[in-house]
Amino acid sequence: MKQHQFNHWSEIKYLQDIVTNPMIEVGEYSYYSGYYDNHDFEDGCVRYQWGDEKSRKLFNPIEDYGWHLDKLIIGNYVCIASGVIILMGGNHNHHPEWITVYPFVDQIEASYKPKGDTIIESDAWIGMNAMIMPGVTIGEGAIVAAGSVVTKDVPPYTIVGGNPAKEIKKRFTDKEIEKLKEMRWFDWEREKVERASHILSSSSIDQLYDFYQKEIKPNLQNKNK
Repeated sequence: MKQHQFNHWSEIKYLQDIVTNPMIEVGEYSYYSGYYDNHDFEDGCVRYQWGDEKSRKLFNPIEDYGWHLDKLIIGNYVCIASGVIILMGGNHNHHPEWITVYPFVDQIEASYKPKGDTIIESDAWIGMNAMIMPGVTIGEGAIVAAGSVVTKDVPPYTIVGGNPAKEIKKRFTDKEIEKLKEMRWFDWEREKVERASHILSSSSIDQLYDFYQKEIKPNLQNKNK
């Protein structure tokens, strides 16, 4: 049996420290908590993604066929729970418009059909055992309920659940969401995030916006001059 990658369910691993696949882009402080599925991130959570050490040795579809391979792009402060499955580009050789979806070896080059990059934007939370289908974008601050199958894009700050996943509710009002999208706290310097952590760990969006107006926005304006 494969040895556990995690010693306890409370242990997390920052993706920036463990991802080696060049087709996976990760931001800062995003983590994976994979204790219960007994896999590491690239070998268990992300599936059918060319670019791991073994697949790079076996073949190179970019050089061999000129394919534009889909990437997995993960923002900052993303939370990914145990058992999450992110399906990627290696299973796109089942062409739905053809008579058969069987991937005959001599037709592999012609059968590949990219779905587009899979994007998990900053501050999203992917619940336990959720599955994200290829080419989906999960918006910033969105929450995917445990066990959900996400087949289409999820708007920012929206909670979805079910199979297929459907909107349950918005986390905040439209006006509050617009403020959050303007502030993009997850892109702030770490020192600013730590100073605002007590506000971020509350429901006071107005208070965070005041902090943003005083501490963040003036610096952004100076940079743009």
